[in-house]
Amino acid sequence: MEQVVIIGSGCAGWTAAIYTARANLNPLLITGQQPGGLLTTTSSVENFPGFRNGIEGTELMTEMQEQASRFGTRIQYLSRVESVDFSSSPFKLTVDGKVIEAKSVIVAVGAGHRHLGVRGEHELENKGVTYCATCDGALPVFRNQPLVVVGGGDSACEEASYLTRFASQVYLVHRRDSLRASKIMAERTLANPKIIPVWNSVVEEVLDITQDRVTGVRIKNIVSGETGTIDCAGVFVAVGHTPNTQIFQGQLTMSEAGYITLGEGSRTNIPGVFAAGDCADSVYRQAITAAGMGCAAAIDAERWLAGLE
Repeated sequence: MEQVVIIGSGCAGWTAAIYTARANLNPLLITGQQPGGLLTTTSSVENFPGFRNGIEGTELMTEMQEQASRFGTRIQYLSRVESVDFSSSPFKLTVDGKVIEAKSVIVAVGAGHRHLGVRGEHELENKGVTYCATCDGALPVFRNQPLVVVGGGDSACEEASYLTRFASQVYLVHRRDSLRASKIMAERTLANPKIIPVWNSVVEEVLDITQDRVTGVRIKNIVSGETGTIDCAGVFVAVGHTPNTQIFQGQLTMSEAGYITLGEGSRTNIPGVFAAGDCADSVYRQAITAAGMGCAAAIDAERWLAGLE
């Protein structure tokens, strides 16, 4: 039986592994199908403390993994948790068809970006298409260039406002004729002279695949049916996130959007099950905050296990 199983291999998962391994809990980490999580889709991470010149997302995840391994974390690569049973102790996790029993579990499965699903979006990821202005907006390729933000909620407004620090102009493309964001956020966004709203419109294609770099977007007005293009160096998609929490439905308490609800610290509604990172954080969604939550979950799990003894 495992003392602690960590599900997920992003910043939260690896940090939890480092702490639980150093506490001699001999953790088992299940990486999932995308080792390193969403950060591996980010070309350069410039806001993680300790790397003054920035670091590639994949490299940062590799460093964390090797640090966790050095302290004795056992890693099950490219394995997927198919189902969980938290109804009794020990907990049962079905991983690649086999059942693993655990006294405690740290859920760090992260969240996925919602995609537009249009031509050019996937092909141009990390080539001008991005899903995090805070992560990528300050990159040299975007400075003093026109940029496009897609969305109309608080996140889209925050992304657009943040990007005005670097961009020459920010086009905010929204499928409605008013923003869904909170009133104060919407007012602040529309008052910014560098933000140009593009109402009743959707992005139909990201241009230009042949140049291997974003050069613009083709948009369609859903009221008039007219189409046009916006020249830009980057497209920031801000249409929401989807937590990877489907397998925990009905067992862990969640918000309507699927984010795991936390009690004190990292505790879930099931004693012995803890959560950390983007699967439980709908507000910040940053690498450094995920790492901090992973640390908290590891300490909470260690103390909970000590209490059993």
